[in-house]
Amino acid sequence: MKISVIEARDLSEAWFRCLCQTLMEGYEYQIERGSYAGQRRKELDFVVVQVRYPGTRPLVPDVPQGVPPPSTMDYIEEYLPYLMTAHRREGEQYTYGQYLETQIAEVIKMYKEDGYNTNQAFMAVGDERSIFLSDPPCLRAVDTRIRDNK
Repeated sequence: MKISVIEARDLSEAWFRCLCQTLMEGYEYQIERGSYAGQRRKELDFVVVQVRYPGTRPLVPDVPQGVPPPSTMDYIEEYLPYLMTAHRREGEQYTYGQYLETQIAEVIKMYKEDGYNTNQAFMAVGDERSIFLSDPPCLRAVDTRIRDNK
C-alpha cells in the first residue's frame, strides 16, 4: 500500500493536487461492489491531505474556463447537512452525520476544555452493522489536529 501525503494551501489547491496525484500514481480497477459496480475507478491507496487554510473561499475549486467545476456551492450547501447532521432523507440507509454529529461537538469540547495536544480528537464513521448495508459508508474516519493554534 502506498501512502500519499498532500499538503495544500486551501481546498481548491488540495483538490487539484489530489487529482494530479491520482492521475499520475492512482490504481485503476473495475468496481465489483457498491453503488458504482461495473464502472472503472482510479484511486490512491491511502491519502493524507493537510489543508493549511480550509476556510478560504471559494470552497469550490477555481477551474480553467471551459472545464466544469467538480461541485457547486449549491451542492455543497445541500450536502453539508448529510455530513453534519443525523437527519436522513427517505430511502437513505445512513448519513455520515448520524455517526459524526455528536462526535463533532465532543471534539470541539475536548479541544476547548483540555487543550490541543491530544491524538484523541478522532471521529469514526460507521459501526459494526455498517458492513451489512448494501452500500456502506466509504468515508471511515475523520482525524483532527490543531498545531500552533491553527
